[in-house]
Amino acid sequence: MWLDRLSGHSTPASTGTPPPGSANRSYSPAPRRQSNLGPPSSLQRPGFNTRSSSLSLLSNDSTTSLLSSRWPNGSNLKRTATIVDVPDPLKVLGNIVGSEDTKGEEIDEDWELELDFDGLGLHEIAEDRTTSGGIISQSLEEFERDRYKFDSLHQSIHDCDEVLNSVELNLNSFQSDLAAVSTEIETLQARSTALSVRLENRKVVENGLGPIVEEISVSPAVVRKIVEGAIDEAWVRALAEVEKRSKAMEAKSREHRNIKGIDDLKPLLDNLTKKALERIRDFLVAQIKALRSPNINAQIIQQQHFIRYKDLYAFLHKYHSKLAEEIGQAYMNTMRWYFLNQFTRYLKALEKVKVHVLDKYDLLGQDDGTRKTNILSSSKNAAPAHDAFNLGRRFDLLRTPNQTALSSFLAEEDKSTHYSEFPFRHFNLALVDNASAEYSFLTTFFAPALSYSTISRHFNYIFEPTFALGSGLSKSLFHETYDCLGLLLCVRLNQHFAFELQRRKIPAVDGYINGTRMLLWPRFQVIMDQHCESVRTVTNSVSTRKPSASEQAKQSAAPHFMTQRFGQFLHGILALSTEAGDDEPVSTSLIRLRSEIEAFLTKTAKSFGDSRKRERFLYNNYSLILTIIGDVEGKLALEQQEHFEGLKTAFAGT
Repeated sequence: MWLDRLSGHSTPASTGTPPPGSANRSYSPAPRRQSNLGPPSSLQRPGFNTRSSSLSLLSNDSTTSLLSSRWPNGSNLKRTATIVDVPDPLKVLGNIVGSEDTKGEEIDEDWELELDFDGLGLHEIAEDRTTSGGIISQSLEEFERDRYKFDSLHQSIHDCDEVLNSVELNLNSFQSDLAAVSTEIETLQARSTALSVRLENRKVVENGLGPIVEEISVSPAVVRKIVEGAIDEAWVRALAEVEKRSKAMEAKSREHRNIKGIDDLKPLLDNLTKKALERIRDFLVAQIKALRSPNINAQIIQQQHFIRYKDLYAFLHKYHSKLAEEIGQAYMNTMRWYFLNQFTRYLKALEKVKVHVLDKYDLLGQDDGTRKTNILSSSKNAAPAHDAFNLGRRFDLLRTPNQTALSSFLAEEDKSTHYSEFPFRHFNLALVDNASAEYSFLTTFFAPALSYSTISRHFNYIFEPTFALGSGLSKSLFHETYDCLGLLLCVRLNQHFAFELQRRKIPAVDGYINGTRMLLWPRFQVIMDQHCESVRTVTNSVSTRKPSASEQAKQSAAPHFMTQRFGQFLHGILALSTEAGDDEPVSTSLIRLRSEIEAFLTKTAKSFGDSRKRERFLYNNYSLILTIIGDVEGKLALEQQEHFEGLKTAFAGT
């Protein structure tokens, strides 16, 4: 029937088997409208649970992306369905019933249907359907039966709409947040780009300015240490840091690079340098005052406070040379007083040491009887006995390994009697040790700020009065003495001091050593001349008359006592001259004295009436001399041994 065809054309969404009961139910000739309770099949939303919503709108099955499609109002929500292009229903209805409004209009080909209403109009068909009670009754029954189902569906759709509204709100909020985040990301990207550019620029600037800033800048810690810190090794390091920065700043200033940082920092660095100079001045003045304290050891202060911080004076001399000169002058005056005071006390202690006095009665030509008579006629406090011609253990002063000077306390407590070389050795040993230490200190502390010639002048200024004390001691010991062995022993000690000073590389004491040598050698020659004169006097006193027979019988060929003295005296001089040079006056003096002794022995031998006894006498005397000096080594000793060996051989035939 046409109704079936109409039903099939009016419900194009329905396909397949008709619903149950349709065979027993008549159909209205009018097409059935779609229910407004649910959306068309093409627009129908997926089902939602009333308790939880399914955000299937964001699934990948959607034909359109949620983020790419927006509502006309600018929302970022995607459309939930695609709207199908549907013809106007009035036009469709007009095409069906043939209304006059649609006459003359072109009918869409899709709606050109062959409908057969059996000659009935639309109103007639409607009236016929209304009067059909069975159909109405059937529709009511179906409606009542499906009412709850549609209510439930309606409620589900309503809940779904609410959920979708909530989702839409959330999505709108999320879209707003995404927009804000996107804006912030763009801002951060812009800031990151700007920071990267600034970082690169800063690296370029740092590579260019970093070394310069590091070269001329002074850290706050260094400034605080210089101004407030105690003067120690860390303070010296901080001072070196300041000096380094000052040198760098001076170099940059000479380059004329017009660096503004240098102009700003230079006054501050100058003030810091002045503060450092002030603190150095106060520190050095305090140490100089400490040297004037009683019973103070100057070398301890020098090592612990001056040498330890020697860079302070170099810094002071570089940046304030006048103040450095004043500090140096104050130090020199202090040490000049210090050494003069110390060695004056030491000299007074050595003067308390008992010393053998050798006078004119200790010459070779003097008889022992005269000496004994003078001793007996003197007071009870006579000097102890001594041997002026025998070197004995006095030679141990040259060979002793002990190079320590006698202390003042021990010198005052010493009750022994010594020869003149004892105080000479200890005083000059102490003087050489202190002079060496002071010169080493001066060259270490004041160099390289001062030249070595200037340091030598400062040294001589400090030790000038002390050297005068040493020279005065040498004069007092030997200007009246006749101790020729002691004098030659002091000459050798003085030479040893010179060798030691050369080994220590202390040239500043050479003037004192040479001055002492010039005092000793002339006195040695004077004493040798006195010995020669005394022997000559004895020789002149020998009688040349011919002795009587009784006198000849009493004469003995034994060696003369003067020969014994001369042999011991010659042995001592030769022992002290084993390493003597050819420029020394020892050899010439010995030759003169030897000639006087030979003349004395020859004239004495002439007093013998018997020639054989005369020759025997000479042989015994020369043999004794040769025996005494036979164990001495050295060039000078060998010459004397050969000479007396020849004399001995000459008179050996008898």
